[in-house]
Amino acid sequence: MSKNFLCYVIAMIAGLWIVSCAEHPGTPLANAAPGEQPGNAAAPVDPLPVLQEEPGFISIFDGKSLEGWKAADMSFWSVEEGAITAKITPEHPTDRNHYLVYQGGVLGDFELKLRHRVLSASDVNCGFQFRSEIFTGKITDDCRGYQVDNNTNTPWLVRLYDEHGRETLAWRGEKTVFDMNGQPTTTKIEGADGPARFRLEDWHEYHLICRGPSLLLNVNGRTVAEVCDNDPKQQDLKGILALQLHSGPPMRIQFKDIRLKRLDAGQ
Repeated sequence: MSKNFLCYVIAMIAGLWIVSCAEHPGTPLANAAPGEQPGNAAAPVDPLPVLQEEPGFISIFDGKSLEGWKAADMSFWSVEEGAITAKITPEHPTDRNHYLVYQGGVLGDFELKLRHRVLSASDVNCGFQFRSEIFTGKITDDCRGYQVDNNTNTPWLVRLYDEHGRETLAWRGEKTVFDMNGQPTTTKIEGADGPARFRLEDWHEYHLICRGPSLLLNVNGRTVAEVCDNDPKQQDLKGILALQLHSGPPMRIQFKDIRLKRLDAGQ
Protein backbone atom coordinates (compact mmCIF):
# COMPACT_ATOMS: atom_id res chain seq x y z
CA MET A 1 0.00 0.00 0.00
CA SER A 2 1.51 3.35 -1.02
CA LYS A 3 2.08 6.08 1.51
CA ASN A 4 -0.13 8.49 -0.47
CA PHE A 5 -3.02 6.01 -0.56
CA LEU A 6 -2.74 5.41 3.21
CA CYS A 7 -2.91 9.15 3.88
CA TYR A 8 -5.98 9.39 1.64
CA VAL A 9 -7.78 6.64 3.59
CA ILE A 10 -6.99 8.26 6.94
CA ALA A 11 -8.25 11.64 5.69
CA MET A 12 -11.49 10.08 4.45
CA ILE A 13 -12.14 8.36 7.81
CA ALA A 14 -11.48 11.60 9.71
CA GLY A 15 -13.81 13.51 7.43
CA LEU A 16 -16.63 11.01 7.88
CA TRP A 17 -16.21 11.16 11.67
CA ILE A 18 -16.45 14.97 11.71
CA VAL A 19 -19.60 14.90 9.53
CA SER A 20 -21.13 12.28 11.82
CA CYS A 21 -20.44 14.43 14.89
CA ALA A 22 -22.04 17.47 13.26
CA GLU A 23 -25.16 15.48 12.36
CA HIS A 24 -25.49 13.97 15.85
CA PRO A 25 -25.61 16.77 18.47
CA GLY A 26 -24.90 14.36 21.31
CA THR A 27 -21.29 13.93 20.23
CA PRO A 28 -18.63 16.01 22.04
CA LEU A 29 -17.35 17.83 18.94
CA ALA A 30 -20.79 19.11 17.94
CA ASN A 31 -21.48 20.44 21.46
CA ALA A 32 -18.13 22.18 21.85
CA ALA A 33 -18.15 25.96 21.48
CA PRO A 34 -15.63 27.62 19.12
CA GLY A 35 -12.17 27.38 20.67
CA GLU A 36 -13.41 24.92 23.29
CA GLN A 37 -12.09 21.42 23.70
CA PRO A 38 -14.67 18.58 23.47
CA GLY A 39 -15.95 17.63 26.91
CA ASN A 40 -15.39 21.11 28.43
CA ALA A 41 -18.67 22.68 27.28
CA ALA A 42 -20.14 22.79 30.80
CA ALA A 43 -18.71 23.33 34.26
CA PRO A 44 -19.33 20.85 37.09
CA VAL A 45 -22.60 21.54 38.90
CA ASP A 46 -22.31 22.83 42.47
CA PRO A 47 -24.23 20.61 44.92
CA LEU A 48 -27.31 21.87 46.71
CA PRO A 49 -26.46 23.17 50.19
CA VAL A 50 -27.53 20.92 53.03
CA LEU A 51 -30.92 21.89 54.48
CA GLN A 52 -30.53 22.71 58.15
CA GLU A 53 -31.93 24.98 60.83
CA GLU A 54 -30.09 28.30 60.92
CA PRO A 55 -30.35 31.02 63.56
CA GLY A 56 -32.84 33.74 62.64
CA PHE A 57 -34.34 31.96 59.61
CA ILE A 58 -38.03 31.06 59.60
CA SER A 59 -39.94 28.98 57.06
CA ILE A 60 -42.54 31.05 55.17
CA PHE A 61 -44.00 28.16 53.16
CA ASP A 62 -45.43 25.10 54.91
CA GLY A 63 -44.98 22.72 51.98
CA LYS A 64 -48.69 21.82 51.93
CA SER A 65 -50.79 24.93 51.26
CA LEU A 66 -50.63 28.49 49.97
CA GLU A 67 -51.42 29.90 53.40
CA GLY A 68 -49.59 33.20 53.74
CA TRP A 69 -49.42 33.76 49.98
CA LYS A 70 -51.91 35.47 47.67
CA ALA A 71 -52.27 36.25 43.95
CA ALA A 72 -54.85 38.33 42.10
CA ASP A 73 -55.61 35.20 40.05
CA MET A 74 -55.05 32.06 42.11
CA SER A 75 -56.03 29.72 39.26
CA PHE A 76 -52.41 29.44 38.11
CA TRP A 77 -51.01 28.57 41.53
CA SER A 78 -51.07 25.35 43.54
CA VAL A 79 -48.90 23.10 45.70
CA GLU A 80 -47.41 20.02 44.04
CA GLU A 81 -44.61 17.76 45.26
CA GLY A 82 -44.19 19.90 48.35
CA ALA A 83 -43.52 23.01 46.25
CA ILE A 84 -45.37 26.18 45.28
CA THR A 85 -46.19 25.47 41.65
CA ALA A 86 -47.37 27.71 38.82
CA LYS A 87 -48.32 26.35 35.42
CA ILE A 88 -49.18 27.58 31.95
CA THR A 89 -50.86 24.92 29.81
CA PRO A 90 -52.55 24.84 26.40
CA GLU A 91 -55.86 24.62 28.27
CA HIS A 92 -54.98 27.49 30.62
CA PRO A 93 -52.75 29.99 28.75
CA THR A 94 -51.89 33.56 29.71
CA ASP A 95 -50.58 36.64 27.94
CA ARG A 96 -49.52 38.48 31.10
CA ASN A 97 -47.30 38.01 34.15
CA HIS A 98 -48.75 36.78 37.45
CA TYR A 99 -47.43 37.28 40.96
CA LEU A 100 -47.93 35.31 44.16
CA VAL A 101 -47.29 37.78 46.99
CA TYR A 102 -45.97 36.88 50.43
CA GLN A 103 -48.43 38.21 53.00
CA GLY A 104 -45.90 38.66 55.79
CA GLY A 105 -45.47 42.37 55.19
CA VAL A 106 -42.90 44.67 53.67
CA LEU A 107 -39.26 43.56 53.76
CA GLY A 108 -36.34 45.93 54.24
CA ASP A 109 -33.00 44.32 55.10
CA PHE A 110 -33.24 40.54 54.96
CA GLU A 111 -31.79 37.23 53.85
CA LEU A 112 -33.87 34.85 51.75
CA LYS A 113 -33.14 31.25 50.85
CA LEU A 114 -35.33 29.25 48.48
CA ARG A 115 -35.08 26.37 46.05
CA HIS A 116 -36.35 26.75 42.52
CA ARG A 117 -36.64 25.00 39.18
CA VAL A 118 -38.35 25.69 35.85
CA LEU A 119 -39.57 22.97 33.50
CA SER A 120 -40.52 23.66 29.88
CA ALA A 121 -39.85 22.37 26.39
CA SER A 122 -39.44 26.01 25.28
CA ASP A 123 -37.20 28.91 26.23
CA VAL A 124 -38.96 30.59 29.15
CA ASN A 125 -38.45 33.32 31.74
CA CYS A 126 -39.33 33.39 35.43
CA GLY A 127 -38.00 34.54 38.80
CA PHE A 128 -39.13 36.45 41.87
CA GLN A 129 -39.56 40.06 42.94
CA PHE A 130 -38.16 41.60 46.13
CA ARG A 131 -38.36 45.11 47.61
CA SER A 132 -41.11 45.60 45.05
CA GLU A 133 -44.67 46.89 44.81
CA ILE A 134 -47.90 45.90 43.12
CA PHE A 135 -49.27 48.63 40.84
CA THR A 136 -51.69 49.22 37.98
CA GLY A 137 -50.05 50.30 34.73
CA LYS A 138 -50.88 48.85 31.35
CA ILE A 139 -52.41 45.94 33.27
CA THR A 140 -53.80 45.60 36.78
CA ASP A 141 -51.91 43.85 39.57
CA ASP A 142 -48.54 44.24 37.88
CA CYS A 143 -45.29 44.35 39.87
CA ARG A 144 -42.24 46.61 39.73
CA GLY A 145 -38.95 46.73 41.60
CA TYR A 146 -35.94 44.50 42.09
CA GLN A 147 -36.07 41.01 40.67
CA VAL A 148 -34.03 37.82 40.57
CA ASP A 149 -34.61 37.05 36.91
CA ASN A 150 -33.78 33.83 35.09
CA ASN A 151 -34.18 32.58 31.54
CA THR A 152 -33.59 29.09 30.20
CA ASN A 153 -31.14 28.42 27.35
CA THR A 154 -29.25 31.70 27.73
CA PRO A 155 -25.54 32.16 28.49
CA TRP A 156 -26.35 34.14 31.66
CA LEU A 157 -29.26 32.08 33.12
CA VAL A 158 -29.76 34.45 36.09
CA ARG A 159 -29.32 38.16 36.74
CA LEU A 160 -30.31 40.95 39.12
CA TYR A 161 -32.96 43.02 37.37
CA ASP A 162 -35.14 46.11 37.82
CA GLU A 163 -38.65 45.27 36.61
CA HIS A 164 -40.33 48.28 34.96
CA GLY A 165 -37.19 50.29 35.67
CA ARG A 166 -33.56 50.18 34.58
CA GLU A 167 -33.84 46.51 33.54
CA THR A 168 -30.52 44.61 33.85
CA LEU A 169 -28.58 45.67 36.94
CA ALA A 170 -25.98 42.88 36.93
CA TRP A 171 -25.68 39.81 34.71
CA ARG A 172 -24.46 36.56 36.19
CA GLY A 173 -20.76 37.03 36.87
CA GLU A 174 -20.99 40.80 37.40
CA LYS A 175 -20.88 43.32 40.25
CA THR A 176 -22.43 46.70 39.44
CA VAL A 177 -22.10 49.81 41.58
CA PHE A 178 -24.47 52.70 40.85
CA ASP A 179 -23.22 56.07 42.10
CA MET A 180 -25.35 58.89 43.51
CA ASN A 181 -26.07 60.09 39.96
CA GLY A 182 -27.14 56.66 38.74
CA GLN A 183 -23.97 55.97 36.74
CA PRO A 184 -23.00 52.27 36.83
CA THR A 185 -19.52 50.77 37.16
CA THR A 186 -19.36 47.05 36.43
CA THR A 187 -16.62 44.56 37.28
CA LYS A 188 -16.34 40.80 36.95
CA ILE A 189 -16.85 38.41 39.86
CA GLU A 190 -14.07 35.84 39.85
CA GLY A 191 -15.37 32.31 39.42
CA ALA A 192 -18.89 33.38 38.46
CA ASP A 193 -18.62 34.62 34.88
CA GLY A 194 -17.70 31.35 33.15
CA PRO A 195 -19.96 28.38 32.41
CA ALA A 196 -22.82 28.18 34.94
CA ARG A 197 -22.46 25.70 37.78
CA PHE A 198 -26.19 25.09 38.07
CA ARG A 199 -29.09 24.19 35.77
CA LEU A 200 -32.44 25.97 35.87
CA GLU A 201 -34.30 22.73 35.15
CA ASP A 202 -32.78 21.15 38.27
CA TRP A 203 -33.45 22.19 41.84
CA HIS A 204 -31.00 24.96 42.77
CA GLU A 205 -30.89 27.26 45.79
CA TYR A 206 -30.93 31.04 45.73
CA HIS A 207 -29.53 32.91 48.74
CA LEU A 208 -30.33 36.60 48.47
CA ILE A 209 -28.88 39.08 50.96
CA CYS A 210 -30.20 42.65 51.05
CA ARG A 211 -28.59 45.20 53.37
CA GLY A 212 -29.24 48.85 52.62
CA PRO A 213 -28.13 49.52 49.04
CA SER A 214 -26.32 46.17 48.77
CA LEU A 215 -27.90 43.22 46.93
CA LEU A 216 -25.93 39.96 46.89
CA LEU A 217 -27.10 36.82 45.08
CA ASN A 218 -25.65 33.34 45.61
CA VAL A 219 -26.65 30.15 43.80
CA ASN A 220 -25.83 26.86 45.55
CA GLY A 221 -23.42 28.71 47.83
CA ARG A 222 -21.54 30.54 45.07
CA THR A 223 -21.80 34.32 44.53
CA VAL A 224 -23.16 34.95 41.03
CA ALA A 225 -24.23 38.63 40.97
CA GLU A 226 -23.99 41.72 43.14
CA VAL A 227 -25.38 45.25 43.04
CA CYS A 228 -24.68 48.29 45.18
CA ASP A 229 -27.44 50.76 44.35
CA ASN A 230 -26.51 54.21 45.66
CA ASP A 231 -28.89 56.08 43.35
CA PRO A 232 -31.46 57.75 45.65
CA LYS A 233 -33.87 58.26 42.74
CA GLN A 234 -33.92 54.59 41.77
CA GLN A 235 -32.98 52.45 44.79
CA ASP A 236 -35.63 50.42 46.60
CA LEU A 237 -34.89 49.97 50.30
CA LYS A 238 -38.06 48.08 51.14
CA GLY A 239 -41.00 46.36 49.47
CA ILE A 240 -42.88 43.13 48.97
CA LEU A 241 -41.67 39.64 48.08
CA ALA A 242 -43.52 38.00 45.17
CA LEU A 243 -43.00 34.87 43.08
CA GLN A 244 -43.43 35.37 39.34
CA LEU A 245 -45.13 33.35 36.63
CA HIS A 246 -44.02 34.97 33.38
CA SER A 247 -46.20 34.98 30.29
CA GLY A 248 -45.11 32.55 27.60
CA PRO A 249 -45.47 29.00 26.32
CA PRO A 250 -46.42 26.04 28.50
CA MET A 251 -44.21 25.78 31.57
CA ARG A 252 -44.14 24.61 35.17
CA ILE A 253 -42.19 26.59 37.75
CA GLN A 254 -41.67 25.55 41.35
CA PHE A 255 -40.40 27.05 44.61
CA LYS A 256 -39.82 25.24 47.90
CA ASP A 257 -37.89 25.37 51.18
CA ILE A 258 -38.47 29.13 51.41
CA ARG A 259 -36.74 30.61 54.45
CA LEU A 260 -36.56 34.24 55.54
CA LYS A 261 -34.34 36.08 58.00
CA ARG A 262 -35.13 39.70 58.75
CA LEU A 263 -32.03 41.74 59.51
CA ASP A 264 -31.96 44.45 62.14
CA ALA A 265 -30.21 47.71 61.33
CA GLY A 266 -26.46 47.27 61.44
CA GLN A 267 -26.59 43.47 61.45
